[in-house]
Amino acid sequence: MLESLNIQELTDVYVIPWAINVAMALAIFIIGRWVAGILLDVVDKMLNKAGMDPMLVGFVHSILNALLLLFIIIASLDQLGVNTTSFIALIGAAGLAIGLALQGSLQNFAAGVLLIIFRPFKVGHFIEAGGASGVVEEIGIFSTRMKTGDNREIVVPNGAIYGGTITNNSARDTRRIDMVFGISYDDDLRKAREVMQSIIDADERILKKPEALIAVGELANSSVNFNVRPWVNTADYWAVKFDLTEKIKLAFDDAGISIPYPQMDVHLDKSAG
Repeated sequence: MLESLNIQELTDVYVIPWAINVAMALAIFIIGRWVAGILLDVVDKMLNKAGMDPMLVGFVHSILNALLLLFIIIASLDQLGVNTTSFIALIGAAGLAIGLALQGSLQNFAAGVLLIIFRPFKVGHFIEAGGASGVVEEIGIFSTRMKTGDNREIVVPNGAIYGGTITNNSARDTRRIDMVFGISYDDDLRKAREVMQSIIDADERILKKPEALIAVGELANSSVNFNVRPWVNTADYWAVKFDLTEKIKLAFDDAGISIPYPQMDVHLDKSAG
């Protein structure tokens, strides 16, 4: 048996070709990883230069790294003579099955990527979205975490946020406070306007431009309603609103101006004994 074994033929037909294929496969893998590293560095620099969110940059880096690594492995296996067609089909089938199983999660994932790219709000903004409102603390890939005014934590799926209306109360530097104050029909309109104007003029937090609006907005059933709309910096919104409500009520009391409230007059008809 040993005598019939042709060492030279075995070497020429099997050993050398296999050694060359293995060496080529290793070369493809090593060089491919080196080229992939260069491409990833270029992409990272481009995204950072474009001002992309660091979270999105890291996410894109991870996805591209996984895709490039998969491509390099398939190319290396193909050099070794492995049938990569069935391997690619298996990966595609597995990806489809995983996608169907995680359909809801993938929707939240896609919404998270869009939120990071388009930035309708940032960390620290007070928003109303997905049926919740609060200050944004973290924008994740699958969900967004917010803190309410009473220090509760709310986690909202990104799909619910991106698929609905987003109200960002912190996006602008200034905001208008919309308030309504009613006075009695018997009270002096001019005097009420002067009282409210003096309080607004005395508050330094209220902006001079745009000018605050004080106007009769409605002749209601039991009151004459004033629309009071001053402009403030966004950070001062709630403090100014609460202060104005209290100061105007106290000033009306001091000036003898009444704020009517719904009431009902009942007349009793007493029949004779």
